[in-house]
Amino acid sequence: MPLIKFRGIYSFQINPQFANREFIVPNSARNGFFHPTACAIFVNYMKVMDIKNKNWAEVTEEMHQSGYAIVPNMLNDEQCEHLKSEYNNPDLYRKTVLMERYRFGLGEYKYFNYPLPQLIENIREHVYAKLAPIANAWFKVLNIDQTFPATHFELLKQCRENNQLKATVLILKYGKGGFNTLHQDLYGDVYFPLQTVLFLDEPDEDFTGGEFVLVQQTPRAQSQAIVLKPKKGDMLVLTTNFRPIKGSKGYYRVNMKHGVSEIHSGERHTLGIIFHDALS
Repeated sequence: MPLIKFRGIYSFQINPQFANREFIVPNSARNGFFHPTACAIFVNYMKVMDIKNKNWAEVTEEMHQSGYAIVPNMLNDEQCEHLKSEYNNPDLYRKTVLMERYRFGLGEYKYFNYPLPQLIENIREHVYAKLAPIANAWFKVLNIDQTFPATHFELLKQCRENNQLKATVLILKYGKGGFNTLHQDLYGDVYFPLQTVLFLDEPDEDFTGGEFVLVQQTPRAQSQAIVLKPKKGDMLVLTTNFRPIKGSKGYYRVNMKHGVSEIHSGERHTLGIIFHDALS
């Protein structure tokens, strides 16, 4: 197998498709075969490549058809366990919310602070680039005069101009009896209409119950409930607010909410990635 080259260091046997890549490592880091700086650069690079190699054409089609899509194996077991192990690290978070206090449900969630962990930053940045064309297609068929930028950097720039400065990425934890009421995640005038949820536990092993629930509120019709059970490491992409559906006279807007059914046993953790920032 070829070696990936860090300028001044050769290390890591890799798949040939990743060969001939060069990374710049500071002079101070060029000591030892598996120096932490070189390892971190390599791991971040591989995560980005993993995101780019997902079947985004299939995700796009599922989003247009259903308003949601499941991307399998976005995180590996080690990454899931690491995110959970950092739940009680106060340096990572800016705010903790007890859900029952606000009648949101029963459980707890914490908002990450900037700077975000690199793994989360990579997902947020590179998944956004794949979802922006979907969002723009939806707004176009609904005749909404708004275009989302191609890069996440530009979206956050719009947030800053509207004084939306707070990170919205959050980690949620539920124990037995926990649940999350139906809701939408909107944090200001500047928002992105798609979001993701990453599942950090294995259903029926780490917990029972706790299904992810989507409710589609079609005008002049009964609401439709969609119950999902993603596996550990999977990423769910869903609408933040609404989606288009094609009718006999063109496309119309359908509101959607999401929540979590009651956990019967164990603990359930998820990572929510919302792409816009918040006012508070």
